[in-house]
Amino acid sequence: MAKKGKTLGAWAFLVGVLVALILGILTGLSTEMGIPDWTVWILVLAGILIGVLNVSEVESKNFLLAALALVIVASQAGEMLKTSLSQVKYLGPMLSNTLIYLLVLFVPTTIIVALKSVFNIAKN
Repeated sequence: MAKKGKTLGAWAFLVGVLVALILGILTGLSTEMGIPDWTVWILVLAGILIGVLNVSEVESKNFLLAALALVIVASQAGEMLKTSLSQVKYLGPMLSNTLIYLLVLFVPTTIIVALKSVFNIAKN
């Protein structure tokens, strides 16, 4: 089961990152484009699957450190990119929106892995 879980988690990671990139690019190209809510739920569910299936107890410390850096940088850089690159017609919104969608993917993953780590610490 562990190998199947890792494979499913790897696919969830790949699909999640691709969906985040595609949504970021599409919404950056057109401000009038409406993104269906279910696409955001795909990212949230992929993030949960990644956290549950793809990050082991041994990997959790490194993952949490990397995820913390990603979440902090993405959340701070998103608005900065949008404002500082606003003169470049599509680039600022595309980069900013891509970071936002990556946050939608990685925040649930980070929460799940952090909860698993706290649980492991508490039981030892």
